[in-house]
Amino acid sequence: MNKEKINSETTKKKSAHFKALRIIGDVLLFILIAFALFSLVVSISSKKDSDGTATMFGYQLRFVRSNSMEQCEQTDVSGYQIKSIPVKSCIFVQVAPDTDEERAEWYKQLKVGDVLTFKYVHTKQETITHRIVDIREKESGGYLITLEGDNKNSDTDLLQQTIDTSLTDSPNYIIGKVTGQSYFLGLVIYAFKEPVGIICLVIIPCIIVIGFEVVRIVKVLGKDKKQRIKEKEQTQANEIEELKRQLALLQEKSNSAETPPKHTDGE
Repeated sequence: MNKEKINSETTKKKSAHFKALRIIGDVLLFILIAFALFSLVVSISSKKDSDGTATMFGYQLRFVRSNSMEQCEQTDVSGYQIKSIPVKSCIFVQVAPDTDEERAEWYKQLKVGDVLTFKYVHTKQETITHRIVDIREKESGGYLITLEGDNKNSDTDLLQQTIDTSLTDSPNYIIGKVTGQSYFLGLVIYAFKEPVGIICLVIIPCIIVIGFEVVRIVKVLGKDKKQRIKEKEQTQANEIEELKRQLALLQEKSNSAETPPKHTDGE
């Protein structure tokens, strides 16, 4: 009895562990698929924009294409919120307000160490992401903001720029402030631009999900089949027992009919 109880408890534990693993697997697969779909949407949105920008939830998602913000021993960024930004990173840009009043208040919040994304003309207008190294308020209004790339070893000739925020018609203007970055997301988005990346990040996960579902369906069908066989065997066993019982009753009746009645001496 104790052995049967132990076996029953062991079976229940194994079943609970299996269910827990299955739930964890489902959650991980769901997260993987959701992330892949999100990355695919961002990739498609960025391709549609001439500037390679995807706008989601009020933020621009941009992708760093130069090494001017990569880690450099000559630049200490340990005290800043945004650290060095490797090539192909995805950055989240909080766009500057549209109205003059809101923009003026927004400029007041900027400080040395913040990373901005902005338009700047050197030989042609380019989109650049650099760090503020100096910011000065002008007596006539507005700010002179000097920006510089972290990587002093960069081969780019656009390491430092100055933007005058009081010049509203200038081709040099601030797009927004970088509030976050993700190197991994950037790599995934870049991967979606290649057929191999789409295969690895969309098709393969879908095949895995389909494979898991097929295995699960086969197991369910196998259990149903075993259950049906078991029920059929039990029904047949019950019918055999019933036939045996009826044969026994018939045998008893037959024996009773063949036995002659007993006569007494008086007769």
